[in-house]
Amino acid sequence: QATPFRHLTRTGSRACRMLKALALRPAAARVLGAKAGVVAGPLAALGFSSQQRSFRAPQLEHGQRAMSSVVQKANAGGSLDAGGGLGGTSGVSKRTDRKCTLVLEDGSVFSGQSFGSEASIAGEVVFNTGMVGYVENLTDPSYKGQILVTTYPLLGNYGVQNSPPDELGLPTGMESSRIQVDAIICQDYCHLPSHWNADKTLSQWLKENNVPGIYGVDTRALTKKLRVHGSMKGKIVFDEDVPLRDPNMLNLVASVSTKVPITYGSGDVHILAIDCGIKYNIIRSLVSAGVRLTVVPWDWDIKKERYDGLFISNGPGDPAMCEATVENLRWALQQDTPIFGICLGNQLMARAAGCSTYKLKFGNRGHNQ
Repeated sequence: QATPFRHLTRTGSRACRMLKALALRPAAARVLGAKAGVVAGPLAALGFSSQQRSFRAPQLEHGQRAMSSVVQKANAGGSLDAGGGLGGTSGVSKRTDRKCTLVLEDGSVFSGQSFGSEASIAGEVVFNTGMVGYVENLTDPSYKGQILVTTYPLLGNYGVQNSPPDELGLPTGMESSRIQVDAIICQDYCHLPSHWNADKTLSQWLKENNVPGIYGVDTRALTKKLRVHGSMKGKIVFDEDVPLRDPNMLNLVASVSTKVPITYGSGDVHILAIDCGIKYNIIRSLVSAGVRLTVVPWDWDIKKERYDGLFISNGPGDPAMCEATVENLRWALQQDTPIFGICLGNQLMARAAGCSTYKLKFGNRGHNQ
């Protein structure tokens, strides 16, 4: 907290700076507390005991135990995959991670190192400005077919959380049941995460889902290029080269939409949701408002359904590929029930009303407030 730090002696200030740099680890705090010899007053407010000369941080110790279990798995040769040998600024030596390249459609080449699946892949290269939430981004169906570049430089520092099903049966902390992006690119990757709820490393999760990940890339230069030229086709190459492809030429919505209707909640108001790639948190939010929500496939015949309101979800790709949805919405617009579309759903409503759509230079991908 700010108040104790303002009144520390010179020796105490040095100790506190070292404590902060060491992430307030209890073992390090005990050593530094003994060397500093200052255990009263402001340092006592930070948790130093004048008798035990130890640092008390119960809320951190729980997270520290989680991190310790991750490290113990690595040291014991367990199932943890840290992605390389121990040492280095991000937790491991970068010399052991395999080199690979990102090639853009204009011939630009960006070199990096792998922390995910070592498989060549092609897709549309886009960027996201979020500072946190990489698990949510990776599982967002709107990113289907895309290679995601993160402008925030660090990934993997809090690992991948344990995600048991919530009361609706949806995995907590995720926006779908699986990773949706084709690949992810960052400037630096933290091989050894530290978080009380970390279940595995990001590297391990990507490899389990056969999704490539690259770090060591100059993402600032890459983002500036995408800002100038717009989203570009690109490919990540290991040993085997692959051709460039435009995922927007495919019906990506059909690949992420539910195959059968699913009902959540039991409220008196019935909302019908057309799933074009719906995020799980949209389902949670609507059900928490007390409605009964029925999620149907993207091409479901809604004329036979009875509902109080119609919702069209977000999703990936070109809305022109969803002509079956547009046809259903043309009928729905003639009815008296409320209709609400978000993201791709809004574009589909526009096409149903007679408008045309075109691709912007780049999308607004980020969640910073």
